[in-house]
Amino acid sequence: MKILLPLLALLALAAGCATSLAPTATASARVYELRTYIATPGNLDKVLARFRDHTLKIFAKHGMVSVGYWVTTDAKDGAGGKLVYLLAHPSREAATANWAAFRADPEWVAAKAASEANGQIVASTESVFLSPTDFSPLK
Repeated sequence: MKILLPLLALLALAAGCATSLAPTATASARVYELRTYIATPGNLDKVLARFRDHTLKIFAKHGMVSVGYWVTTDAKDGAGGKLVYLLAHPSREAATANWAAFRADPEWVAAKAASEANGQIVASTESVFLSPTDFSPLK
């Protein structure tokens, strides 16, 4: 969690440059989900390939808005083995429904199975839900 606050500042700055996110009924209901994936040793490239080639498209299909994706650069923060990304959802309830639909999607099930044909590529994940402050440029 040492990198969480500086990373959140960076994410807000990067996302603040975005001109649009998926429309929602009320901006105050929108939530952001900060996710961190730790790859199994030597498999970050496989994780990134799965995201690049499959996951982002399937996220969009299920209403998950990709705000940004990053890899850590310093050894103390897991460089070479960690993917951090930010998603936007219309609400917390929508996030739950989005993830359920995503996990059940046959395209995702096939992509996951193919990418893990030689073993698991993600050792662990962390998800943190965030709500923008009243002064945040990203709402």
